[in-house]
Amino acid sequence: MKRSFLLLALIMLLCFALPAFAEPAESVPSFAQPLDYSDAANWAYFREGDDKPADLFIVCPTVDTRSYANSEDLNEKLKGRFVSALDAEKGIYSDSCRLYSPYYRQMSINAYTLDANDFDKATKNAYLDVSAAFRYYLDNENDGRPIVLAGFSQGAQMCIELLKEYFGNAAEGKKLTGQLVAVYAIGWRITDEDIKAYPQIVPAKGESDIGSVICYECEDGNVTGSIIIPEGVKTYSINPLNWRTDGTAADSSLNKGAVFSEEDGPIPGFCGAYIDEARGSLIVPGVSTEDYPKVLDVFPDGCFHIYDNMFFYTNLKENVSLRVNAFTEAKQQAHRSAVSWLIGAAAAVLVLCVIGLVLNNRRKANA
Repeated sequence: MKRSFLLLALIMLLCFALPAFAEPAESVPSFAQPLDYSDAANWAYFREGDDKPADLFIVCPTVDTRSYANSEDLNEKLKGRFVSALDAEKGIYSDSCRLYSPYYRQMSINAYTLDANDFDKATKNAYLDVSAAFRYYLDNENDGRPIVLAGFSQGAQMCIELLKEYFGNAAEGKKLTGQLVAVYAIGWRITDEDIKAYPQIVPAKGESDIGSVICYECEDGNVTGSIIIPEGVKTYSINPLNWRTDGTAADSSLNKGAVFSEEDGPIPGFCGAYIDEARGSLIVPGVSTEDYPKVLDVFPDGCFHIYDNMFFYTNLKENVSLRVNAFTEAKQQAHRSAVSWLIGAAAAVLVLCVIGLVLNNRRKANA
């Protein structure tokens, strides 16, 4: 199968960025302060698409293949890679959402090979910036608008962390939960442990439920463990072709178009998919690992991680619109119900007042 320009560009971008990692420090340092998100230079997208009905806060995937743990030097070249990676995803969301995306001192790909303690430090460093950016967005931009959270790979990981911090039982968390359209956490995992500890993490159950998490990771059926879904771990997933959460297979005819290049357009019927009910991964049968290689050695053979969005691009794009519309309709219905209740309550009070007035006049007449 002929690879598209976008796919080749992605592979070249990753491969040419793979010279040796920076020399490891004795320990991964912990960042003391986040970036300043009042500075426009710290945003890749900011208020892009003003006329859209919802806001998208999207977190960039891993594009740093050189740093040891975190991207401490957010130079213009690295920022360019942020924008290139985000541009490959944004068409999924841009018809329905105005876009916000921060630059952040993300984890490098090497951070995923570190021991648990250093990986935890690197994660907290990255999230320090992402959380500060989201806080700035909430305080200065959101103004009660519907929110879509989205991210691929590390970006998805960061979105799950945002759910944990901001969408809980506190007053703000309840308010934000009422504004949440959906979370597209593609290329990461959500487990029973996550859900038990953070009930606000709700796996999607269908194609239009709101406030839920859309999550999956593509494999060929032979993978037993990866940095996304470690061996022995089961993740919650939903199939983006039939929007089922069980092992029901979706035929390739349901695939409305894989997209590897905007110039070439969608490729309908590219692949089918089904969920591996043991691991929770999304199996895409019939896709060649030679035509669509893993690219990075941190992934096992048979892992289609970097193509998670590409394989189902058109279905995802339509689903974002569907969920935004479902959210809008639910809010309008809630408003109509509230207005109807108030009108009914006012009418009942008026009737009671009239009855009281009539009874009072009768008492006066009989006195």
